[in-house]
Amino acid sequence: MSDNEMKLEIKSKSSNEAFARVVVAAFASQLDPTIEELADIKTAVSEAVTNCIIHGYDGKEGTIHIHCRLEGRELEIEIIDYGKGIENIEIAKQPLYTSKPDLDRSGMGFTIMESFMDEMKVESIVGVGTKIKMRKEIGEAV
Repeated sequence: MSDNEMKLEIKSKSSNEAFARVVVAAFASQLDPTIEELADIKTAVSEAVTNCIIHGYDGKEGTIHIHCRLEGRELEIEIIDYGKGIENIEIAKQPLYTSKPDLDRSGMGFTIMESFMDEMKVESIVGVGTKIKMRKEIGEAV
Protein backbone atom coordinates (compact mmCIF):
# COMPACT_ATOMS: atom_id res chain seq x y z
CA MET A 1 0.00 0.00 0.00
CA SER A 2 1.44 3.34 -0.99
CA ASP A 3 1.57 6.42 1.24
CA ASN A 4 -0.30 8.39 -1.42
CA GLU A 5 -1.09 8.13 -5.11
CA MET A 6 -2.42 10.17 -7.99
CA LYS A 7 -3.83 9.29 -11.40
CA LEU A 8 -4.11 11.62 -14.35
CA GLU A 9 -5.56 11.00 -17.80
CA ILE A 10 -4.79 13.44 -20.62
CA LYS A 11 -5.23 13.59 -24.38
CA SER A 12 -2.07 13.11 -26.44
CA LYS A 13 -1.76 16.77 -27.38
CA SER A 14 1.52 18.63 -27.10
CA SER A 15 -0.27 21.37 -25.15
CA ASN A 16 -0.84 18.83 -22.34
CA GLU A 17 2.86 18.01 -21.90
CA ALA A 18 3.56 21.07 -19.73
CA PHE A 19 0.41 20.40 -17.68
CA ALA A 20 1.48 16.79 -17.02
CA ARG A 21 4.95 17.78 -15.82
CA VAL A 22 3.59 20.47 -13.48
CA VAL A 23 0.96 18.10 -11.99
CA VAL A 24 3.55 15.40 -11.30
CA ALA A 25 5.95 17.98 -9.80
CA ALA A 26 3.16 19.33 -7.57
CA PHE A 27 2.38 15.79 -6.39
CA ALA A 28 6.09 15.10 -5.73
CA SER A 29 6.37 18.34 -3.74
CA GLN A 30 4.83 16.50 -0.76
CA LEU A 31 8.30 14.99 -0.25
CA ASP A 32 9.89 18.46 -0.07
CA PRO A 33 12.28 17.93 -3.00
CA THR A 34 15.08 20.29 -3.91
CA ILE A 35 14.64 22.55 -6.94
CA GLU A 36 17.08 20.30 -8.78
CA GLU A 37 15.08 17.15 -7.92
CA LEU A 38 11.88 18.84 -9.13
CA ALA A 39 13.60 19.88 -12.37
CA ASP A 40 14.78 16.28 -12.89
CA ILE A 41 11.24 14.94 -12.38
CA LYS A 42 9.71 17.54 -14.70
CA THR A 43 12.27 16.81 -17.42
CA ALA A 44 11.78 13.03 -17.22
CA VAL A 45 7.97 13.37 -17.32
CA SER A 46 8.21 15.80 -20.22
CA GLU A 47 10.35 13.35 -22.23
CA ALA A 48 8.02 10.41 -21.49
CA VAL A 49 4.84 12.30 -22.39
CA THR A 50 6.45 13.70 -25.54
CA ASN A 51 7.43 10.14 -26.56
CA CYS A 52 3.80 9.05 -26.14
CA ILE A 53 2.57 11.91 -28.32
CA ILE A 54 5.19 11.74 -31.09
CA HIS A 55 6.01 8.03 -31.25
CA GLY A 56 3.19 6.18 -29.50
CA TYR A 57 0.30 7.89 -31.20
CA ASP A 58 2.22 9.15 -34.23
CA GLY A 59 0.18 12.34 -34.54
CA LYS A 60 -3.18 10.65 -33.92
CA GLU A 61 -5.19 11.53 -30.84
CA GLY A 62 -5.05 9.06 -27.96
CA THR A 63 -5.02 8.92 -24.20
CA ILE A 64 -2.02 9.06 -21.88
CA HIS A 65 -2.36 7.73 -18.34
CA ILE A 66 -0.03 8.96 -15.60
CA HIS A 67 0.00 7.14 -12.27
CA CYS A 68 2.22 8.38 -9.44
CA ARG A 69 2.82 6.81 -6.03
CA LEU A 70 4.69 7.99 -2.98
CA GLU A 71 6.28 5.28 -0.87
CA GLY A 72 8.33 6.71 1.96
CA ARG A 73 10.89 9.01 0.28
CA GLU A 74 10.38 7.39 -3.12
CA LEU A 75 8.35 8.70 -6.06
CA GLU A 76 7.17 6.15 -8.62
CA ILE A 77 5.80 7.35 -11.95
CA GLU A 78 4.12 5.26 -14.65
CA ILE A 79 3.32 6.86 -17.99
CA ILE A 80 1.23 4.70 -20.30
CA ASP A 81 0.04 5.08 -23.88
CA TYR A 82 -2.08 2.73 -25.96
CA GLY A 83 -0.35 3.57 -29.21
CA LYS A 84 1.68 1.56 -31.67
CA GLY A 85 4.28 0.21 -29.24
CA ILE A 86 8.03 -0.21 -29.66
CA GLU A 87 9.40 -3.04 -31.80
CA ASN A 88 12.83 -3.18 -30.19
CA ILE A 89 13.19 -1.46 -26.80
CA GLU A 90 16.98 -1.95 -26.60
CA ILE A 91 17.51 -0.20 -29.95
CA ALA A 92 15.02 2.55 -29.02
CA LYS A 93 16.96 3.21 -25.78
CA GLN A 94 20.24 3.80 -27.61
CA PRO A 95 21.43 7.42 -27.37
CA LEU A 96 20.68 9.41 -30.54
CA TYR A 97 18.38 6.70 -31.96
CA THR A 98 15.17 8.13 -33.37
CA SER A 99 12.38 6.59 -35.41
CA LYS A 100 11.55 10.09 -36.67
CA PRO A 101 14.76 11.45 -38.25
CA ASP A 102 12.70 13.91 -40.33
CA LEU A 103 11.66 15.75 -37.16
CA ASP A 104 14.01 17.95 -35.15
CA ARG A 105 14.36 15.36 -32.41
CA SER A 106 17.59 14.38 -30.74
CA GLY A 107 16.80 10.74 -29.97
CA MET A 108 17.82 11.28 -26.35
CA GLY A 109 14.45 10.83 -24.59
CA PHE A 110 15.14 7.49 -22.88
CA THR A 111 18.73 8.52 -22.10
CA ILE A 112 17.49 11.71 -20.44
CA MET A 113 14.86 9.79 -18.43
CA GLU A 114 17.50 7.31 -17.25
CA SER A 115 19.94 10.04 -16.26
CA PHE A 116 17.41 12.12 -14.28
CA MET A 117 15.69 9.24 -12.46
CA ASP A 118 17.14 6.53 -10.21
CA GLU A 119 15.46 3.82 -12.25
CA MET A 120 13.65 3.65 -15.59
CA LYS A 121 12.02 0.61 -17.22
CA VAL A 122 10.18 0.36 -20.51
CA GLU A 123 7.55 -2.25 -21.28
CA SER A 124 5.98 -2.29 -24.72
CA ILE A 125 3.88 -4.51 -26.95
CA VAL A 126 3.61 -3.65 -30.64
CA GLY A 127 0.05 -2.63 -31.45
CA VAL A 128 -0.92 -2.43 -27.76
CA GLY A 129 1.14 0.39 -26.26
CA THR A 130 4.02 1.34 -23.99
CA LYS A 131 4.48 1.76 -20.24
CA ILE A 132 7.39 3.71 -18.82
CA LYS A 133 8.09 3.17 -15.13
CA MET A 134 10.38 5.61 -13.36
CA ARG A 135 11.50 5.83 -9.76
CA LYS A 136 13.35 8.54 -7.84
CA GLU A 137 14.28 8.79 -4.19
CA ILE A 138 13.74 12.31 -2.89
CA GLY A 139 16.05 13.85 -0.31
CA GLU A 140 18.20 11.98 2.11
CA ALA A 141 16.98 9.37 4.54
CA VAL A 142 16.56 10.84 8.00
